Amino acid sequence: MTNLLSADTITDFQRNGAAVLRGVFADWVETLRKGVDFNVANPGPDGRFYTGDTGDGRFMTDYCNWQRIPEYRDFIFNSPVAQVGKELMASRSVQLFHEHVLIKEADADVVTPWHHDLPYYSVAAPLSVSLWLPLDSVPRERTLEFVAGSHSMGKTYQPQRFNGNPINEGDGLESIPDIEANRAAFDILGWALEPGDAVAFDFRTLHGAPANRSKSAQRRAFSVRLVGEGAQFRRKPGIVTSPPFPDVTLADGAPLAGEDFPMLLAAN
Repeated sequence: MTNLLSADTITDFQRNGAAVLRGVFADWVETLRKGVDFNVANPGPDGRFYTGDTGDGRFMTDYCNWQRIPEYRDFIFNSPVAQVGKELMASRSVQLFHEHVLIKEADADVVTPWHHDLPYYSVAAPLSVSLWLPLDSVPRERTLEFVAGSHSMGKTYQPQRFNGNPINEGDGLESIPDIEANRAAFDILGWALEPGDAVAFDFRTLHGAPANRSKSAQRRAFSVRLVGEGAQFRRKPGIVTSPPFPDVTLADGAPLAGEDFPMLLAAN
């Protein structure tokens, strides 16, 4: 198959841990909007709504709904997502870890704190990529931002809740530095985005997003988390993960497998 991405895009992803993909998913915007509309009206068991101190809008997150929402399933199995994951990760195989919806309504005074995803997850993945697809226009001042190169720093920071409290007390992990208060000390990447674009980032890349200060424009985003070769399921007793995958019975350290983690592209 002819590559969908340019060599420069792949190099950006591998060097910086984040890259922008222009127009790759333009044919799938309406499908995903339909699925997200259903998801908002019918949240799953892990759906959450957050509100800030001053804004009137909500921030909604939900995940692991692809098995019950046909539009999500259609995108995951029939869009170019697997090919894009293969090219970015340079992996022979591409496997779904989970999908995630993140919606900041107009005037949603909720900041997404700086973090990286891997410490929250029940997976060890030498090859990984999240694809974050905006379903509305996102100007630079409201976009997802990344610390360039943070995926290769060898750091694992403590996963925290939105209020700053650790998810797992006493896990021994280092607190994340105050990136927002010291922005000039970091190489921060971010792009204005249109529906059909995507940003790709490694599970280890530090990222965050500002509140949605617009009084009229929402920011809907659909994200799909992919892993390549060598992924293992990881879960320690007493450690909370997100997503929790309560029904997965894989042993700690077992190869990632089963109906919750379908193979989208098998190794030849």
